[in-house]
Amino acid sequence: MATYIVGDLHGCFKEFQLLLEKAQFDEKQDEIWLTGDLVARGDDSLACLRFVKDLGEKAQTVLGNHDLHLLSTLLGIKRVKPSDKVEPIFEAPDREELQNWLRNQPLMAQHPKHKFLLVHAGISPEWDLTTAIQCAREAETVLKSESYADYITKMYENYPDHWDDNLQGIERWRYIVNIFTRMRFCYLDKRLDFACKLPIEEAPTELKAWFELDNPLFNDQEIIFGHWASLMGKCTRPNIYALDTGCAWGNHLTMMRWEDKQTFTQERLK
Repeated sequence: MATYIVGDLHGCFKEFQLLLEKAQFDEKQDEIWLTGDLVARGDDSLACLRFVKDLGEKAQTVLGNHDLHLLSTLLGIKRVKPSDKVEPIFEAPDREELQNWLRNQPLMAQHPKHKFLLVHAGISPEWDLTTAIQCAREAETVLKSESYADYITKMYENYPDHWDDNLQGIERWRYIVNIFTRMRFCYLDKRLDFACKLPIEEAPTELKAWFELDNPLFNDQEIIFGHWASLMGKCTRPNIYALDTGCAWGNHLTMMRWEDKQTFTQERLK
């Protein structure tokens, strides 16, 4: 049995299928882990959702910011962006089933055998492993609750930008969700920044990528993330793997086989 990890699908279903063929993925024996953002921008987000869901225990995804945005539009909280190409999900007979499946996915998952951590955007430079696990479970409990729509309504803010153990309620939940689904850059004091979209080498000197900051967890733990397509798979720490390579933006989809770290790529189809 092999363990495969693939970067953000963003609705690129055909490319995903070709990538699985290249790697000779066997859904009866192998397993696949996904960095989130299954939907938006590509041509077939509905097929991506259905395929991953139907794999059952053979697949594990985490929630990304576009996945959460889809939930907010399905709830009528946000408007659908035409560029996201998700209208077929709204018309699907299994819409509610897919919606409930998606909101029950974790923000962070740890492989039971290999012990790597899978997240969409990253892990707070202010957290140790115990805190990261606890915070993920807290926010996941909210998303699984009957009142999850109330929380998603209050999700779209950039504050608080600093971790405090005493944070409570919506502010605590919002920080946790922003860390796992939106984070890229931080200030040197580990405050979050959401304004900068530049490549790392062009960012202001007062900003660092989250994985470049000092945190013992980042030295000791193998972490896999997506979200940051402009990295194009490059990360400055050998034990942290960036797998989003911007297929939906005209680049390619990347998948790694964990056992030998071999990577497979599929260019965006024209």
